[in-house]
Amino acid sequence: MTDRVARERTAGQHGDRTVRPRAWAAPVRAMSRILNADGSPRTPQPASPGRSGIVDCGLYVDGERRPGRPQYADALAAARQERDGFVWLGLHEPDLTEMTEIAATFGLHELAVEDAVKAEQRPKLEHFGEIVFLVLRTARYCEHTELTENSEVVETGQVMLFIGPNFVISVRHGDACRLSPVRADLEAKRDLLRQGPWAVAYAITDRVVDLYLEVADRLEDDLDVLEADVFDRQSSGRIQRIYQMKRELVEFKRAVAPLQRPLLTLTSQANRAVPQEVRRYFRDVQDHLSRTVEQVNSYDDLLNSILQARLAQVTVDQNNDMRKIAAWAAIGAVWTAIAGIYGMNFDNMPELKWTYGYPGIWAVNLTLSFVLYRWFRRNGWL
Repeated sequence: MTDRVARERTAGQHGDRTVRPRAWAAPVRAMSRILNADGSPRTPQPASPGRSGIVDCGLYVDGERRPGRPQYADALAAARQERDGFVWLGLHEPDLTEMTEIAATFGLHELAVEDAVKAEQRPKLEHFGEIVFLVLRTARYCEHTELTENSEVVETGQVMLFIGPNFVISVRHGDACRLSPVRADLEAKRDLLRQGPWAVAYAITDRVVDLYLEVADRLEDDLDVLEADVFDRQSSGRIQRIYQMKRELVEFKRAVAPLQRPLLTLTSQANRAVPQEVRRYFRDVQDHLSRTVEQVNSYDDLLNSILQARLAQVTVDQNNDMRKIAAWAAIGAVWTAIAGIYGMNFDNMPELKWTYGYPGIWAVNLTLSFVLYRWFRRNGWL
C-alpha cells in the first residue's frame, strides 16, 4: 500500500472526506481491479452504451498525417516502426474502463490515469519514466448582457497530456477549450509537427494560454463597467455583484497562476526531454502567461479597491441618512416643545385668553421650522 492510499483511507475512516475507489496492484495491468474503502474488489462502472471518449486518432510520420483514422493500438505499433512517427490520440471525458484499456496499451502510470479520469487537478508537470504528464486548466469567457450577482463570467475545464516517445494523448474535460482547431492548425505546419509529440504539447498549451489572454481582456471590460457603476450616483451599485466578480476572478486565477512552474520547467535548459526548438516556442507561451498573471493580479487589486470604495460609499450614505433624520427630528422638536408647553393645562398661563393665540402659535412653529430647514439645507444636512 502506498503512503498516498494509506493517508486517504485513514482520512475516510475519520470522516474528513469520502474515500474514492483507487486502482490497485501493479501499474497498468491491474488497473481494472478497483478496491472499495474496506478493501473489497469493486467492478468499474461500465461505459454508456455506444459512447466512446475517443474524438480523433492520427498517425503522423515526418510531420504529415497518414490518411485514415486507425485504432490507437495499430497506430502506436506503426509509429514505433517509423523513425519520426508518433500518434496523437484525442479523448473527451473518457470513463475509467476505456481509460484503463488505453493505459494498458500505452504503458501509462496508474496514478496519472486516475488523475486524468477524475479531472480535479491543478496545473502540474510530472514524470513517469519516459512519459510526461502535463495538466492544464482551461478557461473561456461566458457572454452575458448584464453582470448580476449570479452571472457566470468564467468557465473552466481541464486538458491533460500524456507525452511519450512515440505518442501524445490529450484528455479534455469540459468545453472551455476545444482541440479540433488546434489539430487542424498544427497539421498545416509540417516543420513544427516534425518535432514530434512535444510540438502537439506546445500547440495545445499555446491555445490554452491564448484563451487566458482573451478572458483577461474581456474581464477588464467587465471591471470597467463595474467601476463606473460603483461611482455612478444614479446606480444602485449592489455589492453582491462585486463579490460575484471576485469569485469568478479567483476561479480564473487558480487556472492561470499555478501553470507558471510547469512552463518554467519545460523551458529550462536542464530539461532534455523537450527538443531545443520546441523550448523556444514554450518560452513564447511563458511570456504570454506572465502577462496574463500580471493582468490577473492587477485586476485583483483593482477589484479590492472597488470593493473598499463601495463599502466607503455605503458608510457615507448611512451617515447622510442619519444627518437627514436628525435634521427632521430637530424641526419636529420645535412643534413638540411648544405643544408640550401649552398642553400642561395650568390656569395661570400667558396667552391662554388671547384671541390670536392659536394662529400665533402656528405662525411661530412655521417660522421656526422654515428657519431650521433653510439652515440645514445650507449646511448640506437636507
